[in-house]
Amino acid sequence: MLVLDSRDTPVAERAELVTTLMAETSAATVTLAPHADLHARMELWQLGRLPLFRSESSGMAMSRDVRRARRDEAPIVALAVQERSTARHEQFGHQQTVAPGRLMLVDLTAPFAFSWATTGASRALQVPLDALGLPMEVVRDAAPHLEDSPLAALVSRHVVDLFGAADRLEAGEQAAAIGAASIDLVRALLASTARPPVARDVHHETLLARIHEYVRQRLRDPDLGADEIAAVHNISRRQLFELFARTGSSLEQTIIGRRLEGAHDELGRPGARHKAIATVAHEWGFRDAAHFSRRFKDAFGMTPRERRAAVDAGG
Repeated sequence: MLVLDSRDTPVAERAELVTTLMAETSAATVTLAPHADLHARMELWQLGRLPLFRSESSGMAMSRDVRRARRDEAPIVALAVQERSTARHEQFGHQQTVAPGRLMLVDLTAPFAFSWATTGASRALQVPLDALGLPMEVVRDAAPHLEDSPLAALVSRHVVDLFGAADRLEAGEQAAAIGAASIDLVRALLASTARPPVARDVHHETLLARIHEYVRQRLRDPDLGADEIAAVHNISRRQLFELFARTGSSLEQTIIGRRLEGAHDELGRPGARHKAIATVAHEWGFRDAAHFSRRFKDAFGMTPRERRAAVDAGG
């Protein structure tokens, strides 16, 4: 959803419009830097409980004081990847320069200051604190140390990937599941920076999150299996299977389930109507089309052909 595009507004009215809408959206005090082409664009997508928010504008500064911060009825933490320009962020006495591609965490329940001097852009996951499920001290302590986490690069890529496919993901039937998986990844990122004894408690969760993300990236590879995943993450096959067993699941069912979900989404896209069902099965890592059809019907109560027919009929 497009929240704001100031280029649709007459130049003389832009400053007031941008200042007002940015202040309302962020519940912050907003100041715009003088600019020959003052502009702003804000976009919002929703993946289940996870909003994705992208903001681009000419130079600006925003800050929230104690009074504004306490207004939040549903507190959130914004995990952002800077897209353009270098930003400056200050919270809890910690000052940070955020270059493009770097991670930044903002606790929106507390005062902060944020700015960029020239035209900049940022992509943020707005994670509800209750969905995150971590002690507040762990969240706040993590903020200055995100880039020290072994998950930092992985999470950055994941955020970029989400925004690159945001329109399609929001319209897909797996939007909520993708949002939940992304929240799990953010939780693991923050927990991975924690000091002992918390660090010991979250080690398995952090490793499992890395494995889930690796599986997501390699899902279409029909050769993806336990040997490769274990080797990449420096663990044994037994340790790998035990990690999944602790969650009440299995590696095989996780891979097959995600492939089926991807194929289900693919068969529901109007742009994929020209693809043969066997092609869709192959693209999602299934070597045998008949096996794919059986597993698909077991999972969704309909065959792949019936899924496509239901979409064509508007069902």
